[in-house]
Amino acid sequence: MLSKEDSRRLAQLERQLRREDPDFCSRMAGGRPARRHVPLSLILAATVVWAAALILAVVGWWAAAIVAGVWALVIMVAIGYRCRPGSGADSPDALPPAW
Repeated sequence: MLSKEDSRRLAQLERQLRREDPDFCSRMAGGRPARRHVPLSLILAATVVWAAALILAVVGWWAAAIVAGVWALVIMVAIGYRCRPGSGADSPDALPPAW
């Protein structure tokens, strides 16, 4: 059994290896890098805002339609950022604490 100091050092080495070579770590784990699930609320929000932008454009409120379109784009970028491998809880620095 490892001492607390050895466990801390091992966790530090794991974090460094995951940060420097995530492809190697995913190959050693036997799979592809984990992808995060997209929250349904973000997809629904983007859909509603896009629909609002279209309706506002048809009605003739161009300024409001542009603002709604920009917000829909921001939501879609957030979805893309959240889904990329290595973000959030799946990042190399997000290791469980050593016992």
